[in-house]
Amino acid sequence: MSTSYKLILAELLAKKNNKQSEILQRFFKTAKGQYGYGDLFLGIKVPVQRAIAKKYKNLSLSEIQKLLGNKFHECRLTALLILTYQFPLSDKKHQKEIYDFYVKNLNHINNWDLVDLSAPNIIGKYLLTHSHRPLFNLVKSKNLWHRRIAVLSTFTFIRNNDFADTLKLAKYLLKDPHDLIHKAVGWMLREIGKRDKAILLNFLKDNSTRIPRVMYRYSIEKLDKSDLLGLQ
Repeated sequence: MSTSYKLILAELLAKKNNKQSEILQRFFKTAKGQYGYGDLFLGIKVPVQRAIAKKYKNLSLSEIQKLLGNKFHECRLTALLILTYQFPLSDKKHQKEIYDFYVKNLNHINNWDLVDLSAPNIIGKYLLTHSHRPLFNLVKSKNLWHRRIAVLSTFTFIRNNDFADTLKLAKYLLKDPHDLIHKAVGWMLREIGKRDKAILLNFLKDNSTRIPRVMYRYSIEKLDKSDLLGLQ
């Protein structure tokens, strides 16, 4: 008998912490007009959710669907963590099913931690051996989280020393209006710089008049002051 969504939900609800919930509501900007408006939290820390996700890593996609559709943030994150644990253990057929499932449920992936902890390990890993075109469709979305998914998915490419599409997406997003995108792009540029400093410096030099301040600041965090002399 497959594990039930209700069993996992009961375990998560048993871990509810009202004080921590209030802290997370503020941290993830859930007030009206903020990027996480309307999101609800149980107040469970990520390591606890990881432990639950590992315990139930064989949960079926139909049950994960219920968990991912839950109103509580931690339920959605636990669902995504289960997918990240399933993916590397699956054969190619099931990996495609996980990828397709993820893409079908993009609108449930609606805060930065949900994106950051899942996109590289599902979208990124799947697209390593497939066309990267889906990322260039996502990056044009009006949905903030879809654009962040496009950027963060390339973290897997970067870890495999493939920087080309990260740089293309970064250039496209120089005019993006949201600082959460600026931060994400800056982070990925920094990761490129950790592996090839010259590529990062050339990108910064070529786009010096257009790069948003936050993106620039994030991208140079691991550089020495001497590295920045040629950019001034």
